[in-house]
Amino acid sequence: MIENKIQLKKISLAGTSKFFDESRFKINYKELLNNSQFEAVRSTEGAYLLIAGAGTGKTRTLVYRVARLIEMGYDPYSILLLTFTRKAANEMLKRASLLLDDRCSKIRGGTFHSFANLVLRKYHKAVGLDSNFTILDQGDSEDVINLIRSQSKFISNEKRFPNKQTLAKVYSLSINTNKNISEIIEENYPHFISLLDKILEIEKIYKEYKRKNNLLDYDDLLIYLRDFLFSESPAAKSLQSEIRFLMVDEYQDTNHIQAEIVQGLAAHHKNVMVVGDDSQSIYSFRGADFYNIIQFPKLFDDVKIIKLEENYRSYQSILDFANRIIRAALDKYEKNLFSRRGSGNLPQVIATVTENLQSKFIVEKILELREEGVKLNDIAILFRSSFHSFDLELELSKANIPFQKFGGMKFIESAHIKDVIAFLRIVENPKDIISWYRILLLHEGIGPKTAQRILDDIAAGKLNSKHEPEEKIKSKYEKVAPLFYLIYEISKPKFQPSEILQKVLYYYDELFKINYDDWNKRRKDLDIFQNIVENYADLDSLLSDLAIEPIIDSVVDIEPENKENEFVTLSTIHSAKGLEWDTVFIIHAVEGYFPSSRNADKIEQIEEERRLMYVAVTRAKNNLFILYPMNLFDREAGRTFSKPSRFLSDLSPDIAEGFLLESEF
Repeated sequence: MIENKIQLKKISLAGTSKFFDESRFKINYKELLNNSQFEAVRSTEGAYLLIAGAGTGKTRTLVYRVARLIEMGYDPYSILLLTFTRKAANEMLKRASLLLDDRCSKIRGGTFHSFANLVLRKYHKAVGLDSNFTILDQGDSEDVINLIRSQSKFISNEKRFPNKQTLAKVYSLSINTNKNISEIIEENYPHFISLLDKILEIEKIYKEYKRKNNLLDYDDLLIYLRDFLFSESPAAKSLQSEIRFLMVDEYQDTNHIQAEIVQGLAAHHKNVMVVGDDSQSIYSFRGADFYNIIQFPKLFDDVKIIKLEENYRSYQSILDFANRIIRAALDKYEKNLFSRRGSGNLPQVIATVTENLQSKFIVEKILELREEGVKLNDIAILFRSSFHSFDLELELSKANIPFQKFGGMKFIESAHIKDVIAFLRIVENPKDIISWYRILLLHEGIGPKTAQRILDDIAAGKLNSKHEPEEKIKSKYEKVAPLFYLIYEISKPKFQPSEILQKVLYYYDELFKINYDDWNKRRKDLDIFQNIVENYADLDSLLSDLAIEPIIDSVVDIEPENKENEFVTLSTIHSAKGLEWDTVFIIHAVEGYFPSSRNADKIEQIEEERRLMYVAVTRAKNNLFILYPMNLFDREAGRTFSKPSRFLSDLSPDIAEGFLLESEF
């Protein structure tokens, strides 16, 4: 017998060469993508920075890259796509599935916060958390801080003390910008510098309160994930080895912790592609760090930069205007947006004698565009700050032009929805003192002092949702005895979330009518919430989604008499990012308004204002109008502004047409 000395070992063909034979793929990537998109899609192994200019098909590129990785034979679970909204992640995975097959929907995708939530619950022991921790939304965090700041040692009649919103913002900014609290106070709230010791003490108590009560706020999710990834624990190394390819969308909007998380997630395989546009970094007020995208090439070895510059949205005349604005930026990746759509009409820069004349011009132009076949839904008026549109709103109403202004209250922030969620959160985490406090105060005859005594009994274990309330407790707190029994009943594991909610709503109905004069108007929100809960099999997923990806729309305060199917969009530029319209009006392009006088002191802030103008301009597909009133009185500054925005200076006739509007209509 001949001894067999040759042994064959099976290996995966994926990753054995940098580029694949295109003929093996079902999708003809080279034909369906432009050259830059194709280069990004076929670049898999290694670190890449994809600079995607406005309207250049960034989402399309990511979708095709997901499909290609799946076609190359990689396990979908080894691919992680991080975005800034769950909607964006879902849309990309859906499009990839339609493009290829259902394997694309099985990759890991979501927001930084939702991914952090999943990881921390899975590896809670390694992180040092209970698996049933509660996530505090912004309002909840503020309420906890308010409980602490309300103590007598912090409040005095002699000096104003920062409110709960300010304190929450200071603590969050400190974490997200990597600055000391003292720096934040000095820069933004110098009038509170004498209270720094108390502000720091409240933060210390807040951290301890969260730890003691099994609570995490939004920032904690990122901090715990970051620390876990750099812990070098077996659990962390296991997660890192599972992630073969990492993709991050909107990288220009990341803060320093998120940048560290990206580094930690890609530590093992080092296959990472971050996608973004430095020229659209406009969220520093949320803690986003513009320099994350500028300095990304330093985070990994041999980072390759790929640029998407072909715009599929706008006429070239609008892109020339945008290129002109951003060319003056101090720090940037050089790029030049171009379009094959044609030149189009030049943007118009229009000076009006008064603000009201600005409004009247826009109204007349909208009516004119409407007659030309442009739908109201394809028209937007953008502004730097919300109050800039007040005069325009009056003129639109007079002309009977329906409009919708973006920025109202979120569904999840409605008081009655927060009431109901509080019941569910107690079931999930009996230590959730904030939810207990909220519910107790809904009951007649229960004030803050009585509520605190009940909370003390809960903390001492005298009240336990896992056991039926004792008679002595029922008699001690007679007014809320039914509440104790309800919590005990709905905490039984046999109930689905929808069944728990039904019992809660039955109990809540009387409280609802007592606490809200407009309860009838609010009722529909509870119906909507019931429909949402029907989609969940467990409370953990429901509450996590509500905290991390809150539902936006509420029926409260929506005017039912507005039956129009079409409306003009009024929006701040920050809210308009990522959207597009046929025709865009940018108003109040005046020094002191845009850029804002509040941001005129620092170069970094002026540069962000420049990027904000770039974002506004690149929302327009066919028509762009930029208006500035020459006579404006600003109450805060106490002076009249009459100088056009610096971003409109030195525009040559081939870039924009200039007009002066003097007469009344």
